Amino acid sequence: MGADDKIDNKTDKLKGKVKEAAGTAQGDEELRHEGKADQTKGDIKQAGEKIKDAFKS
Repeated sequence: MGADDKIDNKTDKLKGKVKEAAGTAQGDEELRHEGKADQTKGDIKQAGEKIKDAFKS
């Protein structure tokens, strides 16, 4: 997995955590769910990169 991909995936997760926390603090369910979705997107992308790395070896 490239360093840029790792940074992008971590950024998605962090952005999602911030959105989720903001949504919870404001009582905004839509923002909270959007944050959870961003976190999931980061996890899925990271898993995909790990699978690609496994097949390269």
